[in-house]
Amino acid sequence: MRMKYFFFSWLAVFIGSWVVYVQYSTYTELCRGQDCKNTICDKYRKGVIDGSACSSLCDKETLYLGKCLSTRSNNQVYMGSWGDLEAVIKCQMEETLRFDLGADTEPRKEAVLFDKPTKGTSVEKFKEMVFSHLKAKVGDQANLLDLVGLIISVADGNKDGHISLPEAKSTWALLQLNEFLLMIILQDKEHTPKLLGFCGDLYVMEKVQYTSLYGISIPWIMELFVPSGARRSMDQWFTPSWPRKAKISIGLLEFVEDIFHGTFGNFLMCDTSANNFGYNAKHDLKMVDMRKIVPEVSFKDLIRDRHCETDEDCVYGMDCRTTCDQTKKKCTTEVIQPNLAKACQSLKDYLLRGAPPEIREELEKQLYSCIALKGTADQMEMEHSLILNNLKTLLWKKISHTKDS
Repeated sequence: MRMKYFFFSWLAVFIGSWVVYVQYSTYTELCRGQDCKNTICDKYRKGVIDGSACSSLCDKETLYLGKCLSTRSNNQVYMGSWGDLEAVIKCQMEETLRFDLGADTEPRKEAVLFDKPTKGTSVEKFKEMVFSHLKAKVGDQANLLDLVGLIISVADGNKDGHISLPEAKSTWALLQLNEFLLMIILQDKEHTPKLLGFCGDLYVMEKVQYTSLYGISIPWIMELFVPSGARRSMDQWFTPSWPRKAKISIGLLEFVEDIFHGTFGNFLMCDTSANNFGYNAKHDLKMVDMRKIVPEVSFKDLIRDRHCETDEDCVYGMDCRTTCDQTKKKCTTEVIQPNLAKACQSLKDYLLRGAPPEIREELEKQLYSCIALKGTADQMEMEHSLILNNLKTLLWKKISHTKDS
């Protein structure tokens, strides 16, 4: 009996130690915040880069990287604080040399080494660089100069009315990132987190209080033993009350409107997972992660040369799918589902669970009509707008008289 107890005790210690080791190794691989800070601050102190967050991060140390939220080693994400403000800090650790539809990092067209613009570049030349880059990324639009002006105003980190070379290098690096560009484009929209500051290609954004559309956090050890089906059921049970879910859902529909043929073009939502959407204490939707929201123009430009054997080769993120032209063995450029259909797919179970009986049938009908949308939104603009407005109206009429609205 003693030998039996000794054996099982030893086995428990061995398994426990192995699990702790694996978790520690995973954490140290994913969470490289100190490496990120060291790299950024080294370049800042050498005068290579500058930005509104550099002094706080490297000199005053009032910008603090706290809890690690990274899911990829080359995309560092931390909950932190900047003085009295709670914030989220994001940092790019490695170069992404090309747009890779099979990768989980966001598409970046070129290596970002803070080597552009070069010494001697004038502000006017820098504006021309930004203009050309944006033209390739979001398309040739009449108001592109307005977007250049917005970016130049953000680039002036210390607000002294001048763009220094280090500030320009930081801005150029950040312009390779879709999320940074989208935060500038949508800076006045209520569902986009605010950009608080930057240093090099590290940027600081507003913290979102609730960081998933639904779900519950459980200890990682329990995650190992909970079946995926049971986990999905648990997630759906742990949601706000239905009127609050309706308000959050209206926010998501409004965000779809914001990026559909907005001021500076159309953007594609390539990952509509629940953990990319959050909300605040007032149950207003706030985007948590916009790295997989890509400009339609650059997406089409890059996917058309993608070699394919089947449709599965023509996927970016989780949700941006095109078809494979079997005669040419190339991906076509038109996404199968518009943003609205993907958003409705994410909201279906979320909204139908606990829906008031008097609107459940109509709500289900409208959601399935929305999910059935196919082809580009350009080709069905009227139907797209009608379905979106009908859904918003149905939800709003039901909650407009409640305190949750």
